[in-house]
Amino acid sequence: MMDHTHRQTFDTAKLDALVARAFQDLSAGYGGVMISLGNRLGLYKAMAGAGPLTARELATRADCAERYVREWLNSQVAGGYVAYHPISNTYELTPEQAMVLADEDSPAFFPNAWAVPASMWADEEKAVHAFRTGRGIPWGDHDGRLACGVAAFYRNGYKASLVQEWLPSLDGVVDKLTAGALVADVGCGHGHSTVLMAKAFPASTFCGFDSHEKSLKEAVAIAAEAGVTSGITFETARADNYPSAGYDLICFFDALHDMGDPVAVAAHAAEALAPDGTVMLVEPFANDRVEDNVSPVARMYYAASTTICVAHAISDGGRLVLGAQAGEARLAEVFRKAGFTRFRRAFETPFNLVLEARL
Repeated sequence: MMDHTHRQTFDTAKLDALVARAFQDLSAGYGGVMISLGNRLGLYKAMAGAGPLTARELATRADCAERYVREWLNSQVAGGYVAYHPISNTYELTPEQAMVLADEDSPAFFPNAWAVPASMWADEEKAVHAFRTGRGIPWGDHDGRLACGVAAFYRNGYKASLVQEWLPSLDGVVDKLTAGALVADVGCGHGHSTVLMAKAFPASTFCGFDSHEKSLKEAVAIAAEAGVTSGITFETARADNYPSAGYDLICFFDALHDMGDPVAVAAHAAEALAPDGTVMLVEPFANDRVEDNVSPVARMYYAASTTICVAHAISDGGRLVLGAQAGEARLAEVFRKAGFTRFRRAFETPFNLVLEARL
């Protein structure tokens, strides 16, 4: 009997290119585990500034077993994260590699970011259930590595840009902060952004609000470790019911798109602002059209948005589920509906949009 099943023809070159890309992504996933291990075990730090090292020397420095270290080193060489010297059979972390892998204060430091996909894998069953039922997943129901990974990853970006570039891009805000302003950091998480501003502007008062109590406990500890003991408080509150105290500046750092009713959140900000107050909205970089969001950054943000941002917004009521790639036009519409009359892009990076809203 002849097989009359329709067989779709395909372009071999396109198939080969797609398979190569898929394999590259798979390799990157394996590599992320190695980067996380290198970070947790102190292997990168042991190599930083040490020059060429044998596997045994590195194992001794990091108090690890040599055979494991040698295999790990070879994985790093294969991925381009460690230099190898064949003649001496030694391995070296270049200054550039150290900035990305060993220096926790570098704006290019990446290892902590791998905690986020690790948490996404750990929560896969929850994501499957959410897809099937349409239900949400609250932020606090995720694997614990999510909050830690997000906070640690964003911390260095904020440290490099918040005080130096983002705040100065807003009209008149730095002058107010220098003189003494009242600031709300809504959805502050571990409070890195709150602490950075409080250190830079000691004459101002900063209030960090978040609904995740465990994150707020971390925020208090982080503030104490940074030596910020006055002019800063952290309180449990939702983004639509924190005290309306007449704030000169209300900040949303990568948080508004996670909320179930962003229009209500923006409307509460309008009520909570002082006359001539400002809202600073920091959101993941996105263009307004899907076809213009084709990049490694957009792919990462859409993926995280699927299982984290959209999931939380649905759990939070889901009246308007923006997702992490909302784009400036949709965000401007949110603030227009909330009564704001001025909305502009004040600054941008490959990873962030910094938007200013005023009444």
